[in-house]
This record gives sequence, structure tokens and C-alpha cells, in this order.
Amino acid sequence: MYEFLLDEREKAFWKEVREFVKNEVPSQYIRDMDEGKLESGRWFVERAGAKTLLGCRFPREFGGRGLNWVADVAATEEVGVLGTSLGCAYVMPSIVGEALNLFGTEEQKRRYLGPTLSGNLYSAEALTEPRGGSDFFGATTLAVEDGDHFVLNGEKRFVVGAEDSDWFLVYAKSAPEAPPHESMSCFVVERSFGVEVQSIYQLMGTRGGGTGRLVFRDVRVPRENLVGQLHGAYAVFNRMMIPERLLSGAGAVGAGRAALEVAARYSTRRKAFGRTINSFQAVSFMVADSAALLDAARSICYTAARLADTGGDARRLVSEAKKVATENSWDVINNAMQIMGGIGYTTVYPIERLLRDGRLSMIWTGSNEIMNLLIQHEYYRELRKKAGEARDIEGDALSPDQEDEKHYG
Repeated sequence: MYEFLLDEREKAFWKEVREFVKNEVPSQYIRDMDEGKLESGRWFVERAGAKTLLGCRFPREFGGRGLNWVADVAATEEVGVLGTSLGCAYVMPSIVGEALNLFGTEEQKRRYLGPTLSGNLYSAEALTEPRGGSDFFGATTLAVEDGDHFVLNGEKRFVVGAEDSDWFLVYAKSAPEAPPHESMSCFVVERSFGVEVQSIYQLMGTRGGGTGRLVFRDVRVPRENLVGQLHGAYAVFNRMMIPERLLSGAGAVGAGRAALEVAARYSTRRKAFGRTINSFQAVSFMVADSAALLDAARSICYTAARLADTGGDARRLVSEAKKVATENSWDVINNAMQIMGGIGYTTVYPIERLLRDGRLSMIWTGSNEIMNLLIQHEYYRELRKKAGEARDIEGDALSPDQEDEKHYG
């Protein structure tokens, strides 16, 4: 029902992705990924890339569609119904592509961005470390200049796509003694440079994405693979958080929608006490609550996308979109399982997989507690900035002049 928010180009792209998800993603592949028989989303990226469905915001000359954030959000919701493994595979070209599109050289765009959007190269982001999850500046992977190369040593973990990516976007400490915001650099590191994949994690959910640990032992990276300015990775990271968090929210809406549709259809067929269970208020009200939660989540995702499209400062809304959408989706999936009862807890329906997947959404791309930190910081900043612009609401109290009662110390 939200297609009324899309213009004709955005709607056309959304429909393409919708048809792709509906008709060209075999259910058996999704099952094989969840069972660990297939440990890669590369097949999905290759198929989507062949239809120019990846990185829709990027220029056509590099394989994008020249579209916007709203189109990306609409498309990512559709992919989200498949779960977080394929959702992550779908948005990764948009995440790492953001770095190359805005900060990369023309040669980097030609060599990496174009082939990634076409599905010929598979990519991953290498950010999290054992000692630093949400602590970006806590990274201990080092990049030391050595002539026309940088030598990388350290490790990254929880890298989705570690199993078979051709290249990684890697953040490393290039100036350890400098202030945190000036201490990091960003690199394109090809697997062929000597990156080791040490292990593939066994995960509760989000299975089949080849999530693993990367080890860098004296990995030599050409200077021309530096993305952006030397020691300037904070600017790259800051920008990449927009697709990471906004699209995480959009994908979560898709997952919640999928769970609700399955449960609501089930409620119109399952009978108890002589009638279908959707006729019981306990069930129908959970459906109503869930529909409202999804609409609220979708609304904030679209609003954040529209603000990003204007070039405005979208940090607070993007953080809210990630937080609200992932938490609402989690509640909706839980409602779906409750509606279905015991059968929802089995593998007969995909609800249990969506539940396992959904738990990660509130952790990755910055935990929702980090989102709270960002939201409150931006809100207080806006409050100070707008002081005196609007009505002084305190004056509407019944006893506004009793200043001696107002103690702040």
C-alpha cells in the first residue's frame, strides 16, 4: 500500500525487484543456506547483478540505475522477505559501493564498483574486530606505509561473505598515536593479496552467508587501493552508516511483513472451538498491532530516505529507522509465532527462521543501544540549535512565575 509514495521510476524499479524475489529465487536455495548446505549468497548477487538490480542509487556508467534512497528502501524491503542472509548479500554492494562512489578514484570505480554492481565481483565489509564491535576507533588492525604499499596486520570477524568474496572494504589504524577521528584509513583489499579466511561461524540465524573471520598477516595493499584520504576513514565510515542502518531497517520491515502474512493467512484457515481463529479478538488484535507496527516502521524508513535524498542531515532519522524497524519487526515476528502456536515453532513454516534472523538485526550495523546514543545526541543538539524559535511551552503552566520552585542544582 505504500507504493503511493513512489514516483514512476521508483515504482518501476520496486516492481522489478518484487518480480525477481517472487519468481527467480528458489525456495530450495533458501532452505539449503539455512541448513548449511550452501554457504554463500553469491548466486543471488550474480542473478540480481545480471538484471542490474544492485546499487540502484549509483550512476548508470558503473551499472547502477541513477535512482535514490527511496527506491533502495522500497527494493530492500522486498528482498527482506527472504531473510537476513540474502538481504545482507543484496545490500552489500550498496554499502561498500557508497564508499567507492563518494570517496573512490575513477580507477577504483572502474575496477571494483562496476564489476560488483554487475554481480561479477562479490564483496564484503571488514569492520568488526574481536576487541571492537560498535567501537569503531577500537580497531587494532594496523596499516603501515611501506613505499607504494601499505602492510596490513590484524583480524576482522563477523564478516558476512568472508567465505568467497573477491574483495573486502577494510578499515585499519594507519596513525595509532593520532586522535581517534584522524587515526584510521580505508582500503580495498583483494582476497588474492593474501587474506586468510580462518573460520566460518555457526550462527543462530542469518545462515548460509559465509560469515567468518579474516586474518591479515603482512598483507601488502597497493597505495592506489586507499579509499578517500589517508587517515580519513572516519568520513567514509560515517557515510557508509547511512546504507548500513537505513537498509537494515528496510530489510527488517520485509521480514516482519513476511511473518505477518504467513500468520494472518494461517489464522483464516486454522479452526478452534468451531471457528477460524482470526475471529477471536486475542488473535485479530495481534494482527492489528502488528500491521500498525510495520506501518510505523515503514513510514520512518521512507521518511529517512526522503530526507537523505534532499541532502539533509539524516543521522537521527536513519538511526531511528534502524532502531524502530528492527525492534518492531522483532515484535511482529514474535506475534506471528504466537498466533500460529506450536506449529510456528517448527520448521514446517518459516516463522522460526525469521525469528532467528530477526534477533541479529537489533545487533548488527551498530547495536540499537548505539542507535539510542546517536538519537539522543542529535536530539539534544537540535534542541539547543532551535532554542527560542518555537512557543515557550513552559509558560503555559498554571504557576509559571514561581521561579523559586525551579531548582536545577
